[in-house]
Amino acid sequence: MEGSTDRTDAIYSIGAVARMLGVPPQTLRAWEDRYQQIVPARSSGGQRLYSRDQVDQLSFIRNQIEQGLQPADAHRLLAQHHNEATSIPVEQHPNARTSAAAATTVLLAERDPYAAEFAEYFLRTEGYVVRIVLDSAAAAEILRNEPPSVLVVDLLIAGGAGLELCRAARDNGSVPVLALSAVNSRDQALAAGAEAFLVKPLDPLQLVSTVRDLIGTSAYLRQRS
Repeated sequence: MEGSTDRTDAIYSIGAVARMLGVPPQTLRAWEDRYQQIVPARSSGGQRLYSRDQVDQLSFIRNQIEQGLQPADAHRLLAQHHNEATSIPVEQHPNARTSAAAATTVLLAERDPYAAEFAEYFLRTEGYVVRIVLDSAAAAEILRNEPPSVLVVDLLIAGGAGLELCRAARDNGSVPVLALSAVNSRDQALAAGAEAFLVKPLDPLQLVSTVRDLIGTSAYLRQRS
């Protein structure tokens, strides 16, 4: 699926970005403090939140360092691309490439069956296996017994049990979480363990690209295990 979406939305936690890129969170914080070039947004709780554009910029930095540049030189090269208004060459990160060949299951915990069908259509179009549950207890059981590649959860499922599902996935340790809500519950979701947050109504392209990124983090966790 091709198209454009708002790549400047701050939706990814620092933990998600670290796994997407294979770069420790402390390194990302050090680059931010030292070079002040890629500065994430902050939630009201002080958590760092990155946009897709910033993930691409960090991927460029990482690739340049892997090719032998010092971090300062890599950041200068990134600034040069911005000053010259040229596009940043970004390769798909290896974790995402690995996950494409792996069996990927999306657990979609939704309170609204129509919204579930909408999201399922676009995710299945990308080739993902989607399991829909409309009950938080059933979702919790799947998390315990058949952990998916990623959990997509409406925070208002079962009257607000979505946060507890975020905590359950965090305790599992290998299931990244994309939290959804019609109200801005981003801070609560991140505090409960979600790695990305989107406000409803969803943009289909943003939903798919965010899930794709988080599935990449899931593949990385499986490799580390």
